Amino acid sequence: MLSEATLSASRSFYYRKVRKPQTFHRTPTPSLARFLLPCFSLFGALLPGALTGCDRGGHPGQIGAVAPTFTVADSTRTVNLADYKGKVVVLNFWASWCAPCLEEFPSLIQLQREMPNVVVLAVSFNDDPEAYKAYIAENHIDLLTVFDSTQKSNLAYGTTRPPETYIIDKNGIIRRKFIGPADWTSPEIVAYLKKLQQSGNI
Repeated sequence: MLSEATLSASRSFYYRKVRKPQTFHRTPTPSLARFLLPCFSLFGALLPGALTGCDRGGHPGQIGAVAPTFTVADSTRTVNLADYKGKVVVLNFWASWCAPCLEEFPSLIQLQREMPNVVVLAVSFNDDPEAYKAYIAENHIDLLTVFDSTQKSNLAYGTTRPPETYIIDKNGIIRRKFIGPADWTSPEIVAYLKKLQQSGNI
């Protein structure tokens, strides 16, 4: 679990670093609403075929498009997204200074534990390498994480402000995009990922 001191310091730095925090679509509503808004509608959650993703910026056609592949290497590991074709991937772009990113990390970790056949890949960008390493070590992050010093991976998706998360199906197609933090252990998200694993695309 994240300490209150860690979250408090991250929130302070986050609001200094990001000029317009309101663009993250944060809302004080419960976790279910954070999942459903702005990327999903309640109707879509009840009818998987009607679910729609949301987009921001210059990539309005991302949903249903082939996910850009990338290879990221840091001092610890090399990650090639193409290696995970055939599996459902939850691709999360984050930074250690981003408070909403840190708030959703525990649920991402829990999701990976509950669904080991889903690949949760957390890519840090626009970050300080030492702060990244310290955060991973101090909080015992039990996830596949990598630090992208070049920022090529996030820019390939048009992501410049964390957190943003993409759900990629087994065929390498982007099926959903989340802007801002989400509760990744919510029944709606877990049910969606399970159906995606079974059917290939929904």
